[in-house]
Amino acid sequence: MNNFDFRSTLRHGIAIPAHPLALTAQRKLDERRQRALARYYIAAGVGGLAVGVHTTQFAIRDPRVGLFRPVLELAKEEMDRAGRPLVCIGGICGGTPQAVAEAEMLRDLGYHAGLLSLGALRVGTEEEMIEHCRTVAQVLPVVGFYLQPSVGGRVLPYAFWRRFAEIENIVAIKMAPFNRYQTLDVVRAVIEAGRDDIALYTGNDDNIVADFLTPYRYGGKERRIIGGLLGHWSVWTQRAVELLEKCRNANATPELLRLGIEVTDSNAAFFDAANAFHGCIAGLHEVLRRQGLLEGLWCLDEHESLSLGQREEIDRVYAAYPHLNDDVFVAEHRDEWMR
Repeated sequence: MNNFDFRSTLRHGIAIPAHPLALTAQRKLDERRQRALARYYIAAGVGGLAVGVHTTQFAIRDPRVGLFRPVLELAKEEMDRAGRPLVCIGGICGGTPQAVAEAEMLRDLGYHAGLLSLGALRVGTEEEMIEHCRTVAQVLPVVGFYLQPSVGGRVLPYAFWRRFAEIENIVAIKMAPFNRYQTLDVVRAVIEAGRDDIALYTGNDDNIVADFLTPYRYGGKERRIIGGLLGHWSVWTQRAVELLEKCRNANATPELLRLGIEVTDSNAAFFDAANAFHGCIAGLHEVLRRQGLLEGLWCLDEHESLSLGQREEIDRVYAAYPHLNDDVFVAEHRDEWMR
């Protein structure tokens, strides 16, 4: 495993769930369930994990919470025990000093790359953002992150992504603007920069299947989105791994397009799209609670929970799309993951 070529694995295309945070009713880390979640994802066949990202709750970095390093360490321990190599990705946030410190921590813990959030630079200039990214990439390989504005991101134009794609140590980009125009900006920038080594990953939880099925062609060159790094894939994960394989290099068919709508409809319930994504983390927790992997819906922010009617929406998609859940798989193995 010491010779694991994580860059090649990323370019092949893998399923990477964003790892949630398991808490007790006292909002303290539930280590047993935190480990169980990682074991679930690994058993489901994922190619890697993303830890310390939005789904893990950014507040783990608060010194009063003090969970950033412990959560990263737990996930790394479980990935190291997997018996097969996995791509280890950690979230990186904050201004440049904080981002560099987090990149150094990830490097020291043995993580392969950092998913770089630009949320702290929402009013920064393009030049400041590019210099920030370049500085972090000198410490650790970087996965770029286009985060939708409704949950803390900002609109990043083609010109930014074209310059970003020229940074040497960029290994992938997660596109999650939930916007087709903005997704196209990223793909075109990477193609026109000639960066065949940058892997394109969807984070567009509202358009997962269509992202995989679409060939993007500019200037005679064609690229495809070949993997997913998704909060949505922290639930029903075995089915997500199967979905990626079904869509790999596939042509669009009525069956796959219909499946894509079913996945998007499920995501609308989990992510609470009807209420501007207010309950997006709690919605994922609710699915994991129903499966017995989490004890409750608790988030670090006591005001963060399901929106009115969201539980009923989750009931609806469970009933409408029983072929999308992996409840039987979880029930068969949950006890061993909990040990």
